[in-house]
Amino acid sequence: MPGKTDRHITSWSAAGRDRTFLGLAVIVVLSLFAGIVSNYYFLAGIPLVVMLGYLTLVDFRQVFYLLLFVIPFSTEVYLPNGFGTDLPTEPLMVLLMGVFLLFAFGRGHKLDGGFLTHPITLILLFHILWMVATTITSSFVFVSAKFILAKLWYVFTFFFLAGYLLKDEVDVRKMIWIIFIPLAIAVMYVLVRHAGYGFSFKDVNRVMNPFFRNHVNYACLLALFFPYLWFARGWYRRWSATWWLLNFGIVLLLAGIQFSYTRAAYVALFIAAGAYLVVRLRLVKVALLAAFLILAAGAVFVTQKYRYMAFEPEYKKTVTHYNFDNLIEATYKGEDISTMERVYRWIAGMQMNEARPWMGFGPGNFYNNYRSYTVSSFETYVSDNPERSGIHSYYLMTLVEQGFPGLFLFLALCFAALIKGEQAYHRTKSVGRRRIVMMAMLSFIIIDALLLINDMVETDKVGPFFFMNMALILNADLANRAELADR
Repeated sequence: MPGKTDRHITSWSAAGRDRTFLGLAVIVVLSLFAGIVSNYYFLAGIPLVVMLGYLTLVDFRQVFYLLLFVIPFSTEVYLPNGFGTDLPTEPLMVLLMGVFLLFAFGRGHKLDGGFLTHPITLILLFHILWMVATTITSSFVFVSAKFILAKLWYVFTFFFLAGYLLKDEVDVRKMIWIIFIPLAIAVMYVLVRHAGYGFSFKDVNRVMNPFFRNHVNYACLLALFFPYLWFARGWYRRWSATWWLLNFGIVLLLAGIQFSYTRAAYVALFIAAGAYLVVRLRLVKVALLAAFLILAAGAVFVTQKYRYMAFEPEYKKTVTHYNFDNLIEATYKGEDISTMERVYRWIAGMQMNEARPWMGFGPGNFYNNYRSYTVSSFETYVSDNPERSGIHSYYLMTLVEQGFPGLFLFLALCFAALIKGEQAYHRTKSVGRRRIVMMAMLSFIIIDALLLINDMVETDKVGPFFFMNMALILNADLANRAELADR
């Protein structure tokens, strides 16, 4: 594995640190005094901002760990003029993106050239460049520009910076614990609140506040983190306190997923179990080809000759269900409102792709354009879409907003990560590294499965892991290459 990483933007002497701490103490006192005297209590928060800035300069690794820690606790805040953000995660992402760029410009020689020229990195960069190209031709350029900026702080923070910081087993173990502890607290909070409602399906979204937007957002985070806990047990002696704690975490996550009543999370976990065997048997390429051909053939079949009209719902029967058993039955009958609303938007997406097959409508622009492409006979009671939600399929969203080249690049990115992951898993001599690769691959596969009926890469509960998983796979591949070169 690579050696110790430099995580400082600048060097600080012991005397310099003493003077800085004295300065911080003065700032704390003055800020508190100013807040009390003026009744502008937000002034008391100035020391926190200053200390965060100081910590970033001294050791940005700690700020990165802070960001990981607050992911389960982040909350969505709506701002004026249609803006919104996730606090405190998005401000920390922006800060760390800036820090990484400063570090790269000032100490770029410390970055691993192999990471920057790796096929996964190159495909990701082409993906971003194509997004920029489709922004130029976008139907709403400002919306697309905002979307790309948000994408960039995920990419820089959780791919490039995470790839720089999470290089060995010690780093990954620490990452897992830093996320697991707050996640366990958040899950227990939700379960205790939900128990007060008798674990009612009707009330599942009510108990998610303030940490999760809805039960899907919650279940997806639990599902994608599950492989990390499952395989982390191998690092600790069986029957030890730590081993039991991780097993408790596994049961806790399964309970959270079960009582989230999220069908996509259930299916994704089963897919991950099958994917484990696929990776062990070296069948990733075969599985990817089969999945691609099946999905592509299915899409072509239902779109040709308007065959999708056979799935037209009965408006009055397509309603919200408050009993989970009824929901499962309604899904099969095409009478579940969430499923049929997805179909309504998917049909609009297919028609949008026919209108702009190559450049798409521009990143982030499905909502602004889809209504004129809908088929009225597929409308449901929630088609007004007051929450301004998207198409509920990241792959179809990419096709609609970035055209066929955009979808090709995104699929190439996912396929490259999984193929390289399988190679890294079988080539490594290190048991610990093999464990990390399997964690990252199965988490990545769970996310890929969830993206079939969700569009969550640019959300702070899923997006960080999408990019970190790729970074971990890439680092394992580089470590294998380094070992081969030393022989």
